[in-house]
Formats: sequence, C-alpha cells, structure tokens
Amino acid sequence: MDHARNHAAAAQPHLLPGKSVALVHEWFAVTGGSENVFVAINEVLPQAKPFVLWRDEEAQRGAGFQESWLARTPLRHAKPLALPVMPFTWRTLTREHFDVVLSSSHAFAHTVKMGPPDQTRYLSYIHSPARYVWSPDFDGRGSGGLLALPRKALQAADVRLSRHVHSYAANSLEVQARIRRFWNRDARVINPPVDVAYFADAPAHQRMQERGYLLGAGRWIPYKNFDLIIAIADAARMPLVIAGSGPEEENLRRAAEKASVPVTFEHRPPRERLRELYWGARALLFPAHEDFGIIPVEAQACGTPVLGVRRGGLLETVIDGDTGFLLDSKDPGHYAAALQQLNKLDHERIRAHAWNFSNDVFKQRIAAWVTDDAS
Repeated sequence: MDHARNHAAAAQPHLLPGKSVALVHEWFAVTGGSENVFVAINEVLPQAKPFVLWRDEEAQRGAGFQESWLARTPLRHAKPLALPVMPFTWRTLTREHFDVVLSSSHAFAHTVKMGPPDQTRYLSYIHSPARYVWSPDFDGRGSGGLLALPRKALQAADVRLSRHVHSYAANSLEVQARIRRFWNRDARVINPPVDVAYFADAPAHQRMQERGYLLGAGRWIPYKNFDLIIAIADAARMPLVIAGSGPEEENLRRAAEKASVPVTFEHRPPRERLRELYWGARALLFPAHEDFGIIPVEAQACGTPVLGVRRGGLLETVIDGDTGFLLDSKDPGHYAAALQQLNKLDHERIRAHAWNFSNDVFKQRIAAWVTDDAS
C-alpha cells in the first residue's frame, strides 16, 4: 500500500444518514490505544452518542461521554472486582434504543444491548477478548484468586451474551484468531490508528543527529520483558534508554545497576520527548508478545528499526529484514548479533512502511466496515 503522505481523504462525516447510532467503550482512561481507537471511531461517526462505563477523573478527553451507573460506585477503582457485574451493566446502560450500536471492547462491551437484534445492528471492534477471563496465562493480572472461581462462568456468559453481535472487527490477526478460538466467530482485521504524521515529523534539532543508543519503551510490567531488554543492551555493549513507568521499576533499576553499559530511565516522558527518544535511537527493543503494539509503529514512523519476537502483532507491523528483525529467541546474544545488521536497513523505507497504519487508513477501513455491515 502506498504510504500516502497524500493523507488519503478522511472518512465521510455523515455515514448512516437518518439512523440513530450509539458508540460504547469500556472504561475511558487518560491514555491508551483502545481510547485512541474509540475517539477515532467517534470522529468517523460524529453523530453517534458515546457511552463508557466510567471516565478517569484526570482524562481530559471524553468529557461529553455518558457514564454508566458503575461510575457512581467504588467499583470504578477496582476493575477485577467490577468485571463480574460488567455484563449486567451493559444490559442496563440506558433505556434508549438505537438503529446501530458499535462497541469498542476489550472486556464485555461487546455484550451491550440497546434494542432487539432484528431492529438494531450490532458491530463490535475487539481489542482482545478479555485477557483476565480468557488468557490468564498471557496476562497474569487475571490469574489471581478473585477471578479463578468465576472465570468459567464469565467465559460462558461472554459467549452467551454476545450472540446478537452481527459483525466483528479485530485489531490484529492475533486477535482475529482468538475471536475464532474463544467465540467461534469470524472477524475482519482493522489495525488500530497510529499518529504516524506526528512521529514522522522529526524535531528540527534531531534531523541530523547521530542515533546513539538503544531504546525500550512501554509499561514496566513483567510480560513486556524489560529485564531482557537490559540484558540485550548489555550483550550488545550499547547504551540503553528505558522510557515508561510501572510496578517493575525497582527490579529494573537493580538490573540496570549490574549492567556494564549506561542505562538511563525516562519516567513517563511526554509525547514530545518520546518522539525525540525514537528519533535518537539506533533501534527499538520490543521482545514482547503483543496483540498489536502501537509503540513499534511509532518508532518506525521515526525511521527507527524494531527488534522483537516473531509473535503477535509484530508479525503485522514489522517486515523482518526490512524494517527490523524478528527472532524466535529470548537469548540476549541472538538479539545482540541481529543489532550488528542494522546498517543493512534503510531509515526512509522504515518510515514509509509506518504509513500503512496511519489514522487516515484506519478511518477509511472503519467507514468501509460500517458501510458494508450496518447500512
């Protein structure tokens, strides 16, 4: 696909004329890929009425979204405890009926009902079937005792209460496969939007700057493998910058102290600083199995190659040997060897590839989906 700096025309502003439309999303946090998707869908369907379970108090966006009754309870601050009541919440959200309901779901939003299925068309964009419920081995947050007993009941409810959904879209091939495996349903793939235009625009002072370090970015939680990122930098004898935040910070700082190379921590860098870090990095290290992964696309928009695992979303976002390297290993030495091949990659080719995941491409595909399945 042409990377289209031409910025392909945005989706039509008045899809589904004459129809009442509702958009629903799980909880609306300050930042996050799923929140960006919901905002972008709302831009495609500006006439729609948006609903969320609750909105974080500090979230500037989403001020006009209608919150559920859960927002007035302490459960808004305890997601694992709120999970068992979410299906009921989605069925008691409003007495209004709509012609089209489009949900953005990574838990139970796809079970929402706002009218009988013979009168209301239901579309659902899936970030992932609820990891807490379906993939506790993948995301340890769902493996605690609180969810162990009700998990089977929640799985059964998830399938039963979503039979009315007419059409699914998945954010990646990885999630498409899970939808088939867990729900026995088909889905088209629409990759989430990335603000490629912003990250591709290099800060003026960095356009001629030498790329001098490796970069790890994201949430500092176990499955992101930041301990491996430190080990890779150590094996490669290259300085490392770690950007983000999370509960693993203390463990990572201890590991960094033992490394033979400089390791710098950037705690919650603002967007402008993150762009600078991408542009200054020799490569992004991303040895994590993700559903999709926004960060590797942002890095490539800056011409920065990605080294990661040959699994999950990276299989869609990174062209092995062209925009980065994908490995079937977690051996730091194997990654260090791949880093020696960086000079074979072309930064402009990497940047061009990132445009396949731009906001405009996403909006076009959402518009086509809505037109095909809800008109």
